[in-house]
Amino acid sequence: MNKKFVLAPDSFKESLSAKEVCQAMERGIKKVFPEAEIILAPMADGGEGTIEALIDATEGRRVFKNVRGPLENSEVEAYFGILENSDTAVIEMAKASGLELLALKDRNPLITSTYGTGQLIKAAIDEGMHKIIIGIGGSATNDGGSGMARALGAKFLDEKGEEIPSGGGFLKKLNQIDMSNFDKRLQEVEIFIASDVTNPLVGKNGASYVFGPQKGASAKMVEELDENMNHYANIIYRDLGKDIKNKAGAGAAGGLGAGLLAFTDAEMKLGIELVANNIHLEDKIKEADYIFTGEGGMDYQTKFGKAPFGVSKLAKKYKKPCFALAGHIGEGIEVLYEEGMTAIFGIQGTAQTLPEALKSGTKNIERTSENIARILSITEY
Repeated sequence: MNKKFVLAPDSFKESLSAKEVCQAMERGIKKVFPEAEIILAPMADGGEGTIEALIDATEGRRVFKNVRGPLENSEVEAYFGILENSDTAVIEMAKASGLELLALKDRNPLITSTYGTGQLIKAAIDEGMHKIIIGIGGSATNDGGSGMARALGAKFLDEKGEEIPSGGGFLKKLNQIDMSNFDKRLQEVEIFIASDVTNPLVGKNGASYVFGPQKGASAKMVEELDENMNHYANIIYRDLGKDIKNKAGAGAAGGLGAGLLAFTDAEMKLGIELVANNIHLEDKIKEADYIFTGEGGMDYQTKFGKAPFGVSKLAKKYKKPCFALAGHIGEGIEVLYEEGMTAIFGIQGTAQTLPEALKSGTKNIERTSENIARILSITEY
């Protein structure tokens, strides 16, 4: 009987997409098991690559839109995914409001906005979507999702009843939130927030203090942003009746997590769980003989919501051998063996610089997959 392999890796950042990792694994396995049934199930954990993983796994499609970038007068071409034969859209906020869209000199969380992310949500609803998955990693913003809500019709007014400017630096002027023109279609849409961040909105562990500096915030700006965010949360509680200040995950993506929880009926979910559910990973693993997973780097943090950990948990549930490949193996991987991982393999064949290692990822993954398959072939006799 031909063996069945399920290949469910995350991307190897800056080297290969999850789909390309799958294809390299497949080539290596086929050298040993040419008749094997190979199921490609590219993965992501809610951050970068989530759209691609879900589109590739479901043969979905991309919808391109010109939207506002992180800065007021900027425009970017962004896109969201629609899963095949469904009314489910997948959005990565980083495509419209991400740090990667700004040069170092332009990073300023006092003025950056999630407006473009709101435009993508509106575009998905215009396409008839009734379920939206939003990955909220990699943001350039610290506006509490106010820009997103503004793009969907909310108005943020000062004491004179005039709209305040965009950005977290102006939230201190907020006196009232006007929802009279907010897009009512959102009431009919299920929204799931894909994130493994558990930080609250405010305080020393909140959005501004923890993530503000990487977005260009000085120590003084961080303090100002946190005070503004606290004021913003108080106005939300008064005007919308939602207490989002200390919700786990509210601080994700500069408070976009809080904004989605406040302005919609969104639910916070682990990204890996959302991806796994939407590609029916459990059903695939249930019927497999062997599972391959992996990502660019693995260490003790892999246990906290990363894709290989989610895959190994399902493999353990069905008592399937699970093998992981990694470009770099750090400290503390022993905990993964207790959670269903059979073995973890570093893919480097020789000492290399980082640029060399990134460039040779395909070859190294293919060779390592072949070597694992050769070990497995011995057990067939």
